[in-house]
Amino acid sequence: MSQPHRIGIVGYSGQKFDAFEATNILYDALAARAIHHENCVVVSGYTDLGIPGIAYKVAVKLGMGTVGIACKKAQDYDCFDCDEVVIVGEDWGDESDTFLSSIDEMIKVGGGRQSEFEFAAFAGPKEDFDLEALPS
Repeated sequence: MSQPHRIGIVGYSGQKFDAFEATNILYDALAARAIHHENCVVVSGYTDLGIPGIAYKVAVKLGMGTVGIACKKAQDYDCFDCDEVVIVGEDWGDESDTFLSSIDEMIKVGGGRQSEFEFAAFAGPKEDFDLEALPS
């Protein structure tokens, strides 16, 4: 079997957003990629919160693998039962270089500073879906 096509997912984690809309965006985007790649893996921030949590759940429904790349602080939150976990550094953002160098393309759904930074820093194919944050 060929190497898996690794799809990085970034977006909201702590902010409120329309989870139904986000699920539809991610389902459509990931299903479209599965048509073009025999073996896809979703790579995100390991937590089972916000966009990463939704992306992992959609990936499992589509028969894709899951990889969590995060710093040690992520372990203080609910984490998704990923097929593979990589812990890098102590603080948020310490894992960014590892994450960016491990993916083939990126999907961003909303997001804060770290998502914006990683999206801007990634040189490969990427797609940005606008999803409005809701009031807290």
